[in-house]
Amino acid sequence: MHTLTTLEAVDRIAAMPDPADRNFQITQSYYELSRVLTTRLGGCANWCTFATWASRQAGQTIRNEDLIRALEGKLAAAPGLAQIIYDIAKGALAKGAKMDKTAIIRLVWTTADPKAAMDRASAAVARGNRKVYAEIAREFARFLAGCGIDQHYDETRITRFCDSLKAGDPPDGQRYLKQAFRRYYQAFFEPDKKQKAELILLANIEIGFHEQTRLQPEIAEALEASVVEPALFKTNLLRALFPNRYWILEVGRLFSAIFKMPTPLDLAIEKFAREARRNIRLFLSAHLMELGLPENVHLHLGADLQAHFPADLRTLANPDLLAMLKKVDPTTDSLRDTGATDWADLHDRLHFIADMFRCYQESPDLLLPPFEREPAV
Repeated sequence: MHTLTTLEAVDRIAAMPDPADRNFQITQSYYELSRVLTTRLGGCANWCTFATWASRQAGQTIRNEDLIRALEGKLAAAPGLAQIIYDIAKGALAKGAKMDKTAIIRLVWTTADPKAAMDRASAAVARGNRKVYAEIAREFARFLAGCGIDQHYDETRITRFCDSLKAGDPPDGQRYLKQAFRRYYQAFFEPDKKQKAELILLANIEIGFHEQTRLQPEIAEALEASVVEPALFKTNLLRALFPNRYWILEVGRLFSAIFKMPTPLDLAIEKFAREARRNIRLFLSAHLMELGLPENVHLHLGADLQAHFPADLRTLANPDLLAMLKKVDPTTDSLRDTGATDWADLHDRLHFIADMFRCYQESPDLLLPPFEREPAV
């Protein structure tokens, strides 16, 4: 068995403290789990195959590869932000700030701290990457060790494995994992090519349903990892601009709030905070809503899939699969409206993911290794 597919290896990798190193090994481990499964399921993508590429993509966020510079460039080029910062500097100087305009502009960016936004997004993605791997990859390792070498269908063995998983729906229960592993096991011994493909697709979607439900908090947090709250940003900036008389300004701001008469400086700071948050969220959404696949294929998760269903999955007959698709896919048998308008919305994500699994299940490129070099073990 491959080095990174054992239960001990999965536990060791999940316990690694460094997020970037851990992600690298998680990605490779998913690939090796996928490769073992394909020896039983045939040359098609299983859930671990898709997880390989999703984890590889997550690694770019975890390592912040060139993202800070890209975000700072986007903010610098954002229409209107330069003028708002000029208004802040003008208002601060009018209030008696003891620094020049260039220093004030630099202070605004330092206080906004876009790097901290990327660090928060990176941390959320890293937690989600480990959370899913520690649970689901561990079950794949157990499944392969306990059922993966069976040459004949053994109802007692697969039932024993499934019974070891927790009852109930996600995020706490593992009902969909129970169902999915039984489908994979059935697919091991299914002679009909189309019926096997439908069993694999159903298992992939069921695990995807469990995974995405479990990931909901981390995905929402990553997308909301913006600059500090406007009120806190304003407080921090004014403290830095007027360190010796901040309390006097606070009294003035209190009276301004009571009588609804904010100063031009107040208005400029509040406007900057709102616009910076909006631009950072758009940047993070655009980055997080992209999935890189082999052969330089990039899927934008906010756009409809430009692909097609493979022959074995063009029309579907498995009743459990049809019922699952009815649950997650409002445009069954169509790629219309697959683009997720809000990746933080669980239902939007599941719609896209179910159709992506269906379109790419028989793509041989997905079975390629994710890295040119293999990690040290």
